[in-house]
Amino acid sequence: MTNEEFKDEARRLRPKLLEVARRYLGDEDAEDTVQDALLRLWQMLDQLHLPLDALASVLTRNLCIDRLRRLHPQVTLKEDLERTESEAPPTDERIDRMMSVIATLPPLQQTILRLRHMEGMEMGQIAALIGSSEVAIRKALSRARQSVREQYLRKYGQ
Repeated sequence: MTNEEFKDEARRLRPKLLEVARRYLGDEDAEDTVQDALLRLWQMLDQLHLPLDALASVLTRNLCIDRLRRLHPQVTLKEDLERTESEAPPTDERIDRMMSVIATLPPLQQTILRLRHMEGMEMGQIAALIGSSEVAIRKALSRARQSVREQYLRKYGQ
């Protein structure tokens, strides 16, 4: 990708990325997060191909989540163990737990899971983005889901 192509793509994507960041962070940190995402994309310029929509959106979302995690640290293991077995954790905590399990997956499985379930992309779109067949994406997604399920039950037993 050339510098000019990147600049044109960045101008086109910026409003969409700001919208993604505002959903997570509000107006305060959204601008900084989008700037960070575009900077990271710029650093990968030689490896990028058009269109950048999906990659830029996922990168922006991940940066937002990282920023939120820094601002709101997760519940410690000690606090988690003190909780009674009969008490179900709040939904936000379950989501944090699920995200920590997903973070242990291989990068390709993480990417496929996030694109499918968090970005709502179709299998064909994911296959085209990753450069694989739709069948391979379905199989990788199935393995990722199974791994998440097993790890979550082993770790949290719920």
